[in-house]
Amino acid sequence: MATRGWRRLAAGLLTLLCAWPVAAAPGVALGYTPKYPPGFAHFDYVNPAAPKGGQLVLPAVGGFDTLNPFTLKGDKEAGIGALTVETLMAQSEDEPFSMYGLIADDAALAPDGRSVTFHLNPKARFQNGERVTADDVVFSFDTLTRDRAASPNYRFYWADVSRAVVLDSSQVRFDFKRKNAELHMILGQLPVFARSWIPKGKTLADVATRAPIGSGPFRLAGYDLGKRSEFARDPHYWAADLPSRRGMYNFDRIVFRYYQDETARLEAFKAGEFDLSAENVAKNWARSYRGSKFDDGLIVKKLLPHGNSAGMQGFVLNLRNPLFRDRRVRQALVLSFDFEWVNKQLFYGQYRRSPSYFTNSELAASGLPTPDELALLEPLRKQLPPEVFGQPVSPPVTDLAIGNRAQLKAARRLLFEAGWRYEGGRLVDKDGRPFGIEFLSFSRTYERIVAKWQKDLAKIGITLTVRIVDPAIYQRRLNDFAYDTTVVVYGASQSPGNEQLNFHSCAAAKTPGSNNWAGLCDPAVDALLQNFLHFDDRRQLVAASRALDRVLRAGFYVVPNWSIPYHRVAWWNRFDQPATLPKFYDPTSWAIETWWAKPAAKPEP
Repeated sequence: MATRGWRRLAAGLLTLLCAWPVAAAPGVALGYTPKYPPGFAHFDYVNPAAPKGGQLVLPAVGGFDTLNPFTLKGDKEAGIGALTVETLMAQSEDEPFSMYGLIADDAALAPDGRSVTFHLNPKARFQNGERVTADDVVFSFDTLTRDRAASPNYRFYWADVSRAVVLDSSQVRFDFKRKNAELHMILGQLPVFARSWIPKGKTLADVATRAPIGSGPFRLAGYDLGKRSEFARDPHYWAADLPSRRGMYNFDRIVFRYYQDETARLEAFKAGEFDLSAENVAKNWARSYRGSKFDDGLIVKKLLPHGNSAGMQGFVLNLRNPLFRDRRVRQALVLSFDFEWVNKQLFYGQYRRSPSYFTNSELAASGLPTPDELALLEPLRKQLPPEVFGQPVSPPVTDLAIGNRAQLKAARRLLFEAGWRYEGGRLVDKDGRPFGIEFLSFSRTYERIVAKWQKDLAKIGITLTVRIVDPAIYQRRLNDFAYDTTVVVYGASQSPGNEQLNFHSCAAAKTPGSNNWAGLCDPAVDALLQNFLHFDDRRQLVAASRALDRVLRAGFYVVPNWSIPYHRVAWWNRFDQPATLPKFYDPTSWAIETWWAKPAAKPEP
């Protein structure tokens, strides 16, 4: 995710100043001018006069066995990272990717583009009262990128940083291995925790049950492991009056309650056990969010529009399984999924098919490749399928009047071309081994969705079994790539960058815990990924995204699922919200960051 830049960086004024007043701290954006000028008062989507008080109770599915949000292992508590640990910079939610002052109140990119220096806000304090220093910043960076207990995603994200250097207590410099268009900005997303959190000689693995010492607006107030966690607002929060935090984090308490499955979660919401439900199941939204409490206005139910890039949700095909290494086999599996039937019969027509890895954004490929795209693709032509150079590959569309018979026949032809044959009503390879795959999930919701795919695959001789496991086992198997197919989401920011390497590079394919769920290792894709590290403006970034999108779509690495351009949200009617919605947001984070409790009704005399 490309980070956001300050106006001074974007304008190329790169001289490092001796002092940076917070009120005048400019913003940073990649390839455009930040929306908010130096000295802005607050973000447009907050209410700067929002009252403080009350509590917000939220749901989480599964459980947790660690209070450490940064490790690879363990089931994470839902709120501790975002609520208690601040980052160097704060991201606005109404721009593609802009960053504004928080722990760092300013920064300067070196004239040669090979390092960036951050200046720290002298007011920044950890929750134990200690000042946030450059030593803490370097310790946080080194821990996340070198500690083998840390999630490997951090190492991929900042892979082009050679070292972090303390210049003095208020200044830290990050040196780069090579020029990288977004690196000086994505470093603004670095979470900073106190050096004192991890005892000398210990690692992240040794503090699994100790909450991080951060500088965020909330402190962990208590928890029942795996069942409940509670956070209390810090009344002395050092950043409360910063422009990037004014009007935010208004509740005195944030509580998370954990539920073992979606049915329990939904019933608990309607019973009033928690306050807000962001619904992901179309059937639930159509049939279960109704009744007297909705009719009487006690519960509000709304569709809230957003501008988020939907990325790609799909049934990923794990190429580590030899069954999926033939592109024709993968294409046959894509052809066999009847989205139109599923959308009508199970989703009440609420969804749209996801055709792209950058669905719902200008980054998605369309039409024939532009000259900018061809400049990136032509050198790789011999390594790419010819479809890359035509109209972008899109999922099949079923005619509901006649069903998906034509798609299944096409899928069967591809399987025959790939060397499969029928024997005893089953599809078998040259050695007589049957074609069987397992679909892995932690939610029974997908059983009914996959049932249609399961029936259609059986028609062409393929056996699909469904295995439901608890969330902890699911996460371990995901980290170990121990699955044939499962549902994943290739999330896409409005300004993609280093995270694309974590999704699609050879290095990520070989790293347990990475997000290269498909096990994709293709030299042509690796070559295209370099374009996300080196570009001069947004036009080049758009071309890089569209070129990569064409190649991934032609590879048939996922069976595309669906998306919607709005959030389905219901909440108990005891809260107020700002008048303006952010453009790029998650509904739960939106509530935590910008809502406030309505004043309690006064008793009648």
